[in-house]
Amino acid sequence: MVKQLDFNLLRVLEVLLEEQSVTAAASRLHLSQSAVSKQLSKLRETFDDQLFERTAYGLKATPRALQLAPELREVLQRLDQFTRPNSFEPADSQRRFRMHLVETSYSLVFPHFVPTLLNQAPQVSINSQTWATDSMDKLLRCEIDLGIICREWDKRSLLHMNNLPDELGYAELIRDYPVCLVRQGHPLLNEPWDLDTFLKYRHLQVTFGGLEHWLLDDVLRLEHLQRDIAVNMTDFNSALDLCQHSDLILCAPKKYVMHMLPGHDLVCLDVPVHVEPGAYVLVWHKHFNLDPSHSWLRNLMIDGVRAQSSNDDKLSAR
Repeated sequence: MVKQLDFNLLRVLEVLLEEQSVTAAASRLHLSQSAVSKQLSKLRETFDDQLFERTAYGLKATPRALQLAPELREVLQRLDQFTRPNSFEPADSQRRFRMHLVETSYSLVFPHFVPTLLNQAPQVSINSQTWATDSMDKLLRCEIDLGIICREWDKRSLLHMNNLPDELGYAELIRDYPVCLVRQGHPLLNEPWDLDTFLKYRHLQVTFGGLEHWLLDDVLRLEHLQRDIAVNMTDFNSALDLCQHSDLILCAPKKYVMHMLPGHDLVCLDVPVHVEPGAYVLVWHKHFNLDPSHSWLRNLMIDGVRAQSSNDDKLSAR
């Protein structure tokens, strides 16, 4: 039976579940390790369970702690909503936002809003992680504040924009499309660049954002065609190096690639398959729609990225 609950301890439990470390939890909570250890003892007494076991790799949550986690998040979200101020002063805030985003969006998004964020809200922080297979579930459970994902406008894609969950709000940030990269001196550069040549050579694929395949492969499959994927990787930097030292073809989002090409001796070619440009999309749970701090961050990101994208379009049109 749960004893009388001190609601101040729930924040400690939440952070311990996330960090799996007393040291890391103490740092986040701006407390000493001994203070966090004492609060953990009170939590154990309250719930009549160890909650965490010590291992060589840190703390491991017990089945009881894992059972409490979803309800804990719901209770704390309701408390946040109940105590949330009607206004937001960036300069005074110490809010910590949690965000998951696809790897290729870091260089396209962060430089265009973080400097403004640091200027307006010097004590606000962002904990960002690369988008993974469980990130959508975390977004739907409000465990993270925001996500940046890739979605398609091409009707042939299962990842069409219209298929986003109804619980999510979203804003399109950038449109992009795939290009092909090959090394300087690749034999295909002496051949007609068409679909036959594209499929003749083996390919290098980067799997990111929790996606197992691209729109490009869906479109080819509809024509009963497929690429010969020789190597599948999860890191674009390593893939660019391998592409430069092999005869593999690498398909990648163009705007991301343009940031990465300097320093690599690679040739960029259009993909010889017609696909509609896809989009980088900012997503969040509608639970946060009326949260003034959340709205401030979303608008900061949207305005900063779209302003940069507009400038890039003007430069490319010259």
